[in-house]
Amino acid sequence: MEAFMAGKSLPHHLLTTINNVRLSGQTGLWQIAIADGKITAIAPQPEQPVTGEGALDAQGGLALPPFIEPHIHLDTTQTAGQPSWNQSGTLFEGIERWAERKALLTREDVKQRAWQTLKWQIANGIQHVRTHVDVSDPSLTALSAMLEVKEEASPWVDMQIVAFPQEGILSYPEGVALLEEALRLGADVVGAIPHFEFTREYGVESLHIAFTLAQKYQRLVDVHCDEIDDEQSRFVETVAALAHRENMGARVTASHTTAMHSYNGAYTSRLFRLLKMSGINFVANPLVNIHLQGRFDTYPKRRGITRVKEMLAAEINVCFGHDDVFDPWYPLGTANMLQVLHMGLHICQLMGYSQINDGLNLITTHSARTLNLSDYGLQPGNSANLIILPADNGFDAVRRQVPVQYSIRHGVVIAKTQPAESWIYLGQEERVDFK
Repeated sequence: MEAFMAGKSLPHHLLTTINNVRLSGQTGLWQIAIADGKITAIAPQPEQPVTGEGALDAQGGLALPPFIEPHIHLDTTQTAGQPSWNQSGTLFEGIERWAERKALLTREDVKQRAWQTLKWQIANGIQHVRTHVDVSDPSLTALSAMLEVKEEASPWVDMQIVAFPQEGILSYPEGVALLEEALRLGADVVGAIPHFEFTREYGVESLHIAFTLAQKYQRLVDVHCDEIDDEQSRFVETVAALAHRENMGARVTASHTTAMHSYNGAYTSRLFRLLKMSGINFVANPLVNIHLQGRFDTYPKRRGITRVKEMLAAEINVCFGHDDVFDPWYPLGTANMLQVLHMGLHICQLMGYSQINDGLNLITTHSARTLNLSDYGLQPGNSANLIILPADNGFDAVRRQVPVQYSIRHGVVIAKTQPAESWIYLGQEERVDFK
């Protein structure tokens, strides 16, 4: 543990007051009172602010609940180019490259890489992470390592681990047994990848197995679903139907669903009725979806992201995730959720003022619903977990891609970023703040 957390030790003062914050949907400045790591009150900023060691001046910054990463693969992170690069840029070559790298895994290797990206996430205001971990491995090396990381990181990050059968439940030797063993060892969420199974029948059966295991072990479900440009890949209807039948919708997530981008209108209309009835959640991964999809097209090239705009209009819960950071499927990334949101708003054509201003919901409150979080949000009684952005509102934060100035957990600052300053010299010195 010490090897991953080396660095300068700083005192951690428990905050009692945060002065001069802005709140989404509210005007003016506000004060947040904290006691024993909990929010006790939120009130208009008084003329005489509370001062002292336990007080923090937000200087008009926007206070939000912490950013959430609802979909990432921390076991594969930091492996781009190892042992070779994904030259085609396809999902399937990514799986091939990962199979090569997976043969080299050790517990310490997985932990070191996961911690490196976790530190990036913490610096970027993320306090809740759902990570998928490959269990298509007889030794379950990555799972064992990530269970340790989850425990080690718990003071700063709440982590959910998805038992993810990367190479299939029925199409990989002992896939069912490995998936169940992962749940016995402590994985929080049952995963599946029906579109990667050998046949459609295997895909449907794999979903029945996943739901049966989720009920047996009282776990959530998160399916890599229809991550392909094939308009005939329609496993999302099975996910929704099973969730509806078992009354599990709030505990079920369909990730990616990129094939939905290519469904015809008549089928989509019927499908949306079922999706709405089921109450399942969706995660789109804009950076990776726009990179991996459309690889088999000439022109025009499809964007390949799921129907986020239509889901929002239908009040179906949908949020944004990274999927990958610097690995065989995505060679870039710094774990910055505002970059994810920025791309998502563009490719989903959510560029109206209110859509941009409310876009932060796609990386906060919508994600909290997907992860089934209860202690989340800026309200008295909840843990004092929040971030402060140097921005006037959501629109300003997205447009200027501001850093997370403070990340606060249980009333303690766990990350701080000094906003950059730009100066120009056109006869005289002038500061440029891009406002």
